[in-house]
Order: sequence, then C-alpha cells, then structure tokens
Amino acid sequence: MRKISRRQFVKRGTTALAAPFVVPSSVLGKAGAVAPSERITMAAIGVGGMGRTDLRGFLKQPDVHVLAVCDVDKKLLDRSKRTVDKYYDNDDCAAYNDFSDVMARDDIETVMIATPDHWHALISIAAAKAGKDIYCEKPSALTVAEGRVVVETMKRYGTVYQSGTQRRSVPPYAFAVRAARNGMLGRLVSLHSYLKPGPECGVQPAEPVPEGFDYDMWLGQAPYEPYTPKRCHGTFRWIYDYSGGQLTDLGAHFNDLAQCANDTELTGPLEYEGWSEFPKEGLWDTPTRYSVTATYADGVKLILHDEPMGPRPASIGVKFVGEEGWVSANDMGEVEASPESILKARKDRRRVDYTQLAGHHRNFLDCVKTRAQTIAPPEIAHRSTTTCHVANICLRLGRAMRWNPETERFIDDPEADRMLARTMRPPWRL
Repeated sequence: MRKISRRQFVKRGTTALAAPFVVPSSVLGKAGAVAPSERITMAAIGVGGMGRTDLRGFLKQPDVHVLAVCDVDKKLLDRSKRTVDKYYDNDDCAAYNDFSDVMARDDIETVMIATPDHWHALISIAAAKAGKDIYCEKPSALTVAEGRVVVETMKRYGTVYQSGTQRRSVPPYAFAVRAARNGMLGRLVSLHSYLKPGPECGVQPAEPVPEGFDYDMWLGQAPYEPYTPKRCHGTFRWIYDYSGGQLTDLGAHFNDLAQCANDTELTGPLEYEGWSEFPKEGLWDTPTRYSVTATYADGVKLILHDEPMGPRPASIGVKFVGEEGWVSANDMGEVEASPESILKARKDRRRVDYTQLAGHHRNFLDCVKTRAQTIAPPEIAHRSTTTCHVANICLRLGRAMRWNPETERFIDDPEADRMLARTMRPPWRL
C-alpha cells in the first residue's frame, strides 16, 4: 500500500474549495498550534492499561492528530473514543474492533500498539506492510523467531519503529547507562536487573464471554482456551501462551538498559543458567521466584533478580558494577553511586520517574519526520527481548545452556531450539 505524505493528504482535501471561508487560527498553525500539514496522523491499537497511558501521552503532543482507536473490548474502545473526542472537542475519532481496518486507511501514518504481547509482532508486521510507522510497546515479540521477522520487515519497508522501552528516555536511567559506557565505573564486572516475584492464582472456572468482547480475536494466534477473566487484560502476562511473566514484562526494560550500558545492544550473552519456582496449579504458569545469570563473551555477567534492590516496590531498577565503582537507578528516579564523586557528572538531577513518557514519544515523532533511527529501534529492541526469551527457556527447561547471538540458535540443544518459535492458530501466520 502506497504511503502518502501529510502535505499530500491535506492538499487533496483542500484543492476543491473554491470560495473563501473562515477557519480558526489553530488550523493555520498560528498561536502556537501546528498546522494540519505538519501533524502526524495516528491510530491507537490496544487501549487498555499501558495503551491508555500512551494514548493520553500522544494526544498531548501538539503535532499529533489521533484519527482512530482500535480494541477488541468494546468498553475500552468506547472509553478511548470518548477520550479522543473530548480532547479535540468533536465526534470524529473512528473506533475499530479489527486492526486491519486501521491498516486500510491511507490517511493514518503511524500506529501505537499496546496490545497483549502475543499480538505485537503480527500487528507491527501488518503496519509496516501498510506503510505506517510504529510505536510498539515492549516486548517486541512473543518469541525470538517472531522478533527476527519484525526486524527484517522494518528494514524491508523502511519503517520508523520505536520500542516502548521508555526507561531509555528517563534521565536517571540515562545517566546510569552513560556512567557505565563512559568508563566512570572502570571495566564492567556485572549488570543487575532488579525485578519482582511473579504472581500466581488458583484454578479458574470457565465463564461466558462478556458482551462486546471479541474473545476469539483477543486469542489470535494463541491456542484456544475457555474464557476466564484472569486470562485477559492486564493479567495475560502471567500466562506463557501470551507473554513471559516478569522476565519479559520488567526484564524487557532493565535488560535493555543493561545491554546499552555494556555496549552489547547488537548481540547478547553466550551462556545462561539459573533456578526458578513455578506455580504448582492454577491458570498462571510463568515463574514466581527465579534468578538468572547470563555471561557475555568478555566475562561480564547480567544477573536477573526476582526482587527489587530496596524495600520499596518502586525500587525496581538497575545496578551496574565495575572494578572502580558502581551506579544504580530505580523507578523512584533515585540515582546512587560509589564513589559518590561519580554523581558530580549528573547534570539533570530531576527525580523523573519512568511514567513520564514525553521524551520517548517525542523521539519517535521526531524520527518519523526526519526518518532517523529512534532511540529504541527494532534490532536493539529484539536483542534486548531475546535475553528475556532465552532466560525463560533456560528456566522452563531447568538447565544451563549456551547461546549463539549470531545464528540466534542454541548450541547443541535442539529441544531448546524448538522453543524459539511457536505454532500459530489458523488463520494467523507470520
């Protein structure tokens, strides 16, 4: 599908106007507003949870115009349409149940994807083929194989892609990464991702699908299972058919920062080992307790912890340790270091927390305009997500394993290789 520019679209809509008429100054780009020809049109796909946060964030950007929202849950869909219509003071926002309706619209230039994880790759690929640039929440894909297809598809279509690993754009985390990369800690020894234990629940009885919820579409490529509320919406991430538990939820953020700090964004660790506990019964089946140590070629270790680094829940974060010091940052916006002289290089001392997404959204929009690479492009997002997927496979098989980042295959472990991809329920396929 051919992609038209913003200026072409506006020109087509105005050339038929023969008589003068009065328009507000905002339409002309006056009074600090952005003219329609300079606005980036967008559709939001998946508008519950993080999708709602992203939608509100993009609405605040002056050069964005949200034309449509899409969700399989009518309650969420109607709520998000009301949000957009209220913001623009009109009733123009289109509402779709099926993302393919978004792809069919030539006037939509970008999409924000915040669906459950098992939909990330399929919708991203469809969007790229439809000529749309993409802001997609993490993880970039459900499996390593899907992630590689996402990367190659974005290359083929010249798509601007931003992964929703927004902590990259938060100043406290950015400083910790710079301290590690700039040699302020000496030679790096270890990289620590402090996450949370995984939850569990009991056996859940099947229930009727709520009215207005397209459950078959929600399942998508995943195996069919009877509906129960704790399978869907925010708790999907504790079920391996749709996600990877804490390892792909928080791990996708903090392993991403660790990869950047270690200057290994385009590769990954070679060896993985760890231990885990899984729920003995019930619906959720991702690890509740765990620890994983992954070792890079130079001996640096990436360690995934199942608890925050401090007593507060928001003290999840990262710690980078070198031979001459260490630095840490958490979701409270706190930065600590030893020796404390490291902190003298920190110019931006605001305690900005991870929920402030404006910088990450702004980076995506600027790159849409310039066609530059975003701060979290597909290859880097895929490599960071791969560390999470491989860690999960290590724990599910219960043994140490060796990984080849170049071939993206395990070494002498065909059983593990078979877990790099999953069979998709028809008619869905890559």
